[in-house]
Amino acid sequence: MSSRTSSSAAAVDSHRTRRTALALLAAAGFVAALAAPAAHAQSALDNILKGKEIKIAIPTDYPPYGFVGTDLKPQGLDVEMANYIGAKLGVKVELIPVTSANRIPYLQTQKADLVISTLGKNAEREKVIDFTAAYAPFFQAVFASKSLNIKSFADLTGKSVAVTRGAMEDQELAKVAPAGVDVKRFEDHAASISAFVSGQTQAIATSASTAGTIMVKNPQLQTEYKLLLKDSPNFIGVAKGEDKLRTRVNEIIADAKKAGDLDKLSSKWLGRPAGDLPQ
Repeated sequence: MSSRTSSSAAAVDSHRTRRTALALLAAAGFVAALAAPAAHAQSALDNILKGKEIKIAIPTDYPPYGFVGTDLKPQGLDVEMANYIGAKLGVKVELIPVTSANRIPYLQTQKADLVISTLGKNAEREKVIDFTAAYAPFFQAVFASKSLNIKSFADLTGKSVAVTRGAMEDQELAKVAPAGVDVKRFEDHAASISAFVSGQTQAIATSASTAGTIMVKNPQLQTEYKLLLKDSPNFIGVAKGEDKLRTRVNEIIADAKKAGDLDKLSSKWLGRPAGDLPQ
């Protein structure tokens, strides 16, 4: 073989070796790029514990779950639950007010580590975020003054109940109300609330949040929870893939349930224990 041929062959081998090395480096980089999101996805809890702070999205316009008190500070069931989780993690809590529209995007853009904001679980939401176990009930019920003795639906006989026509509580009340109940149907929630607050009716069938607003704005009525119509529990939202954080929060929820803390929290703000909640 001539020196020219040998030199040419060596060049080809060198070129192949270089190309193979570049291909291996590119493959390694690609694998690293794929692995990076997975590593990041598991880092939220580590970052929280390292930084000693957790960002939790809460409502401030939805009593009794979250609203601004007379001291201009957020309060309510969801706010207390946020602080409870922060205390159990041993970190400072940054409360971030959100609306129904932006609470999920706040998780997706890492503006919040958790969302505790009357969040119901459904198939569509499960495509974009993860959920912990339920921490509190969200329900439709019959509410009335403490002075009114109502222990069962039979006790509604002879009493008047305001309800919004066609709403979920109207449908649920129709299933259980005895024949002697004077159900007064109104065209919207504002009219139903007005009828109850003004004394046109003795009771109101509505959601826990609407009842919470009535309680806050009209404390003289001494409105309280009486009878359950339908229960739809609340869950805590976690960003997709944050399994370590979700698992830790689930442990806190389970311990709180066992200790009776969830029942105490629910009784304080909703007038009834949390009861059995789905995992």
